[in-house]
Amino acid sequence: MGRHFGDLAKMRHVITYTISPFEQRAFANYFSKGIPNVWRRFRASVFKWAPPVVITYLTYTWANRVHEQGKRKNISDIEKSAADE
Repeated sequence: MGRHFGDLAKMRHVITYTISPFEQRAFANYFSKGIPNVWRRFRASVFKWAPPVVITYLTYTWANRVHEQGKRKNISDIEKSAADE
């Protein structure tokens, strides 16, 4: 039936090892090393991405508030035009 996917090419001086999926431990050291590593990486990078996110959010909310205020009708303009007629 031809070659299997892992045997498509032969490379010289390259040694590969495989382990059966049944012998692997999917969650080895997950709680003891995985979660602390995620926390460490988060703390190291939060000051790189948090300020732009906060500035973008504040700018977006400010612009929406100013836009909504600009859409309102000014009552004094309506009263002046009604008095002129």
